[in-house]
Amino acid sequence: MLPRWKGKAAKAKAFADPMSKIVSELQSSLVQSEAHALLSGCSALLAVESEQTDLLNRACFGRAIATTEKEKQWFQLSMEEAFYLCHSLKCLKIKVGEDNCPKNDEELWDYMKSKKEKFPLFYKAYSHLRNKNWVVRSGSQYGVDFVAYSHHPSLVHSQYAVLVLSEGDDGDNANQRLREWSDIHCTIRLCGSVAKTLLVLNINKNGQVTVLPIMFGGLCC
Repeated sequence: MLPRWKGKAAKAKAFADPMSKIVSELQSSLVQSEAHALLSGCSALLAVESEQTDLLNRACFGRAIATTEKEKQWFQLSMEEAFYLCHSLKCLKIKVGEDNCPKNDEELWDYMKSKKEKFPLFYKAYSHLRNKNWVVRSGSQYGVDFVAYSHHPSLVHSQYAVLVLSEGDDGDNANQRLREWSDIHCTIRLCGSVAKTLLVLNINKNGQVTVLPIMFGGLCC
């Protein structure tokens, strides 16, 4: 499925300012400012200056939170987004609770698993797509785990509705969704009705990601 751009100028604008460039600029800015986020529950809170506000919005990380504070803008990051910035891009330190010391990757991984059982699977899928410069957002409104955009959602419609499954565990609740052909058929029809291709990411026990061949359309993963 080809990208469905929002307006005649959207494609040119996206090509002139690729997502890889925007993310790289965000990474450099966060590293220089020694950015720290506070992990509370299932999300992380990050306070940034105006330059980083613009970069976070353009790179599609987190959601801005309205506050009365004028000097800084607060963003709420999902656990997948926060760990990606911390672990993959190495541009964010994360603190947990009242402890003022940043946690290392292993401590954060264990904490996030304790808060969200499916975090390891979802993070592997999220990072797999993000590493390929896809913008990844929640897909709950479409009954899937994520939706993937080729660029900023203001410029293009999401192309893929993403389901995340784990390999070799038939008792996994996530795997129950596509056990019957009727489930697959209904899911594909739902995706087709909103002009999206169904993409199933299968995570094996070693954390490797493969694409199941039940979706239509192609994605180089």
